[in-house]
Amino acid sequence: MTGRFITFEGIDGAGKSSQIEPLADAMRSRGLTVVCTREPGGTPLAEKLRELVLHDAMDGETETLLVFAARHDHISRVIAPALARGEVVLCDRFTDATFAYQGHGRGQSLAALSSLESWVQGSLQPGLTLWFDIDPRLAAQRRAQARAADRFEIEDLAFFERVRSGYVARMNAAPQRVVRIDASGDRDVVAARVQAAVFA
Repeated sequence: MTGRFITFEGIDGAGKSSQIEPLADAMRSRGLTVVCTREPGGTPLAEKLRELVLHDAMDGETETLLVFAARHDHISRVIAPALARGEVVLCDRFTDATFAYQGHGRGQSLAALSSLESWVQGSLQPGLTLWFDIDPRLAAQRRAQARAADRFEIEDLAFFERVRSGYVARMNAAPQRVVRIDASGDRDVVAARVQAAVFA
């Protein structure tokens, strides 16, 4: 695979999703072909699974398996072909989110997640992960001003503190891949931080 795979991570309310298109525009201005996608989602099947994960009651094991099922379809139909064509893939969440949310947030076995990661992804990992780090209390204030909450966004502060700790663990385990972005500023300030990290 000759393309570049960049993922955007962070707790709900960190503002990561709003930074994808500005980065895509900056890359396209440099002559790159960019695919913007998201998880769960990115394919018709994965989008259906996303709706279940976000809105239907289920236990942690079912939630985890649905996320990985969606990821397998997404990789095979979108991510891997784009990378093989030499394109840039910008993905809103990937496996770091599963470790943070389902692992640290929901208490699912990290060993089981590692096994699923290996089975579903093989050797595929992002070349760069931008982790939008923000105080969970500030993120909660942002979420309160946004759209109607899904199953994750209604969780309490303790849940998001656990999720953030999961992201810290992932960064510490792969410091060469995961770059922390201070997400506490306004959108333009954060966008400048993103471009500095990507184009350094």
